[in-house]
Amino acid sequence: MYAEERQNRVERLVTETGRVAVVDLAREFDVTSETVRRDLAQLETRGVLRRVHGGAVAASLTSRLEESVPSRLGRNADAKERIAATAMTLIPGSFSGAIALDAGTTSGRLAEHIARWKPDAPHQSLVVITNSVRIALTVADNPDIEVNLLGGRLRAITSAAVGSTTIAQLARLRPDIAFIGANGVHAEFGLSTPDEEESAVKTAFTVGARRAVALVDATKLGEETLVRFASLADLDMLITDDSPAPDLSAALADAGVEVMVA
Repeated sequence: MYAEERQNRVERLVTETGRVAVVDLAREFDVTSETVRRDLAQLETRGVLRRVHGGAVAASLTSRLEESVPSRLGRNADAKERIAATAMTLIPGSFSGAIALDAGTTSGRLAEHIARWKPDAPHQSLVVITNSVRIALTVADNPDIEVNLLGGRLRAITSAAVGSTTIAQLARLRPDIAFIGANGVHAEFGLSTPDEEESAVKTAFTVGARRAVALVDATKLGEETLVRFASLADLDMLITDDSPAPDLSAALADAGVEVMVA
């Protein structure tokens, strides 16, 4: 296979999956790792991708990239649905207490399930704490749910309340479970997101809850974005749609994080 053919194939793979690994490409093309790295270097020069440790990611996947919630809703929809359905097993009809949901799209998918939540016993209710206007509206019509919408400055891109007012309110709350999204989960860097103010709220959700559960689809595993908001040790559980890579899996096990694959 000629270099141009390999590079065209790599470009298609990056477009389809968002990430490629040197070892996988070398095996697929039956060439050396050095040949693959030269191909990646040329593609990076052309702006097709960005090289990272062990491979490359789409050029659009930078540490500061943050898309609006509507633009992300349909991406990896099947994976997010499976993750949300699995997360619902932690909130059965017998559950009595408070949960917190941040402004992520997977949290939003979970909110759609929660909107149909029914208690096992009369006069039993579920408290939902969120900084997301979208999530609050999603669950608000359920008469068995009490919604606590946090105040603060509204970030238009995520429809989420952020800032000192939001953090101060969270400091007075201790939900039983916090469901948190992340843009990256990395063995060394931990959980991260592109925006500093959003990161501060996610930190407050994570450390303030009795149990912290990350809802992260597999495309974000092994990734790092600009701001770390929690270490792996701050998590109790990770719900994802595919098994983490060996290094991340080992780091999660060392941190005592339970991993559920939806």
